[in-house]
Amino acid sequence: MKFLDKPSRYLLFTGKGGVGKTSLSCATALSLAESGKKVLLVSTDPASNLDEVLGMELSNEAQQVKSVPTLYALNIDPEEAARQYREKIVAPYRGILPEASIRSIEEQLSGGCTVEIAAFDEFSKLIGDPSLTSKFGHIILDTAPTGHTLRLLELPSAWSGYIETSTGSTSCLGPLSGLKEQHALYTATVKKLADKDMTTIVLVSRPEDSALREAARTRNELITLGIANHFLAINGVFEKRVENDPIANAFEKRCLSALEQIPEELSSIPSGKISLLPFGLSGIDSLRAMLCEKSPIDTSFDAPRYKEPIHFTDNSLVSFVEEIESDGKGVIMTMGKGGVGKTSVASAIALNLASKGHKVHLSTTDPAAHLDLSLGESVENLTVGCIDAQKEVKDYAEEVMNTAGQDLDEAGKKLLEEDLRSPCTEEIAVFRAFAREVDKGNDGFVVLDTAPTGHTLLLLDAAESYHREVTRTMSDLPQSVKNLLPRLRDPNFSRVFIVTLPEATPVHEAARLQKDLQRAEITPFAWVVNSSLSPLTVSDPVLAAKKSEEARYINEINENYCSKFAVVPWIEYNDNLAQWLCSIIANSNECRELKR
Repeated sequence: MKFLDKPSRYLLFTGKGGVGKTSLSCATALSLAESGKKVLLVSTDPASNLDEVLGMELSNEAQQVKSVPTLYALNIDPEEAARQYREKIVAPYRGILPEASIRSIEEQLSGGCTVEIAAFDEFSKLIGDPSLTSKFGHIILDTAPTGHTLRLLELPSAWSGYIETSTGSTSCLGPLSGLKEQHALYTATVKKLADKDMTTIVLVSRPEDSALREAARTRNELITLGIANHFLAINGVFEKRVENDPIANAFEKRCLSALEQIPEELSSIPSGKISLLPFGLSGIDSLRAMLCEKSPIDTSFDAPRYKEPIHFTDNSLVSFVEEIESDGKGVIMTMGKGGVGKTSVASAIALNLASKGHKVHLSTTDPAAHLDLSLGESVENLTVGCIDAQKEVKDYAEEVMNTAGQDLDEAGKKLLEEDLRSPCTEEIAVFRAFAREVDKGNDGFVVLDTAPTGHTLLLLDAAESYHREVTRTMSDLPQSVKNLLPRLRDPNFSRVFIVTLPEATPVHEAARLQKDLQRAEITPFAWVVNSSLSPLTVSDPVLAAKKSEEARYINEINENYCSKFAVVPWIEYNDNLAQWLCSIIANSNECRELKR
């Protein structure tokens, strides 16, 4: 990889979920450490699997990685960081402000923005305070701060005494109230992020259109923030090794097609490719092999093979749709780690229901999703839409200014307007639209392709706290919002499909998602194991090795998480969207036939 030739001190890995950020950041850290550099590897991902990849239990203190004397690693726990951050802000006011004011402050610090800012607070100490990391030659961060986080820091009120001047509004300025004392540290951090000699942002992608588009979007956003030193790492590039394997031919064709149509924003920056590996990345030996220049099949280092057969079930997407359609209405949501195929599964279910004569509306709350809007024009009974975040923000801001802002003086209105320009306003506005979409489930089927896990949970959590937040600025709470959480908890109205891939990280993150949903009293309807090689016949050695690896994760789902799951085989896209989506439903039956 070219960025390893002359690596900058700070290497930050970012990209769409499921592209291999953790694996690549770990492999990079290992490579630098084994070249004689002293390296600190840090994860800021709330769903980090750094422990699993390195094969050791980590904490928020740097620990030496076993068998690699110059490599140290730590996990920043965003939830614990948020708890400490909240207390740091609130503690000075206890016993001084009335109890009602304390509760109000705590409510403002209860959302997802506080977690983001708290994680950035910890992250900044590693970059902005040289004394803490002076003994390390390189700092590698798995999951860079998002553009959302960095935009928060641009708000002027981030550096003012917000609590003393609060208008009681609903966005991010509450979480930002603890930043004033950190001004110098954050300024130094942002300056180093923008220094091309000090920092490289590694945009990690797969050779897939959606992942490359997301990398291009991220690059554009970072450039507007003055962070422009980027490297593109394309992970999982496949080259066939046999001629008579149709699956291998299709894999290679899709890979080459994506690389030929790489977005213009990415074509001009340095890049490197990492081959699709025939084994799971867990442990030092596998990480060492990831950046090896040899053929992937020659670097398998005798990886242990899972010997147990797959225990398929009689479930299929067909049977799930048949079970759901008898009610004639309701909400269906697909959830899971980014990149697992939530959009395609949601679209396939919607198309199948519409083909059976049901009225169906397919929509998304995911700003990175790419539903084909033309599908709704060509299929009877099916409409396709997308929540327009910009329109929702505009409408919401106008509503707040006409209610909470109407009696404020000029200074108060300016502060409220600034509050409404913050990124968190979009979360609230989109949440309102999400509630409206769910409300449509009374008149037919609504299929929602939801956002990746963290964003989805933020929306669901907001169903509990939204009333407290919004009633401080709005006199009337929309009925759709009042009804939302009871509807999400009603198993006869809302069905949640957890979508995953038969790989370690997506499965384990799906398991964490299920636990979080259950804590919110939402029980998933079923799991969908997507893009599986297990039902297929393959002779290519890399694909055959990957197929054998899938068994452990499919059996793990069946034994530990959910026995109600369907396996959908990997299916080549054939340029006919409706036909391809229909084949997703139909081919989920193949596993049942294989079992018998």
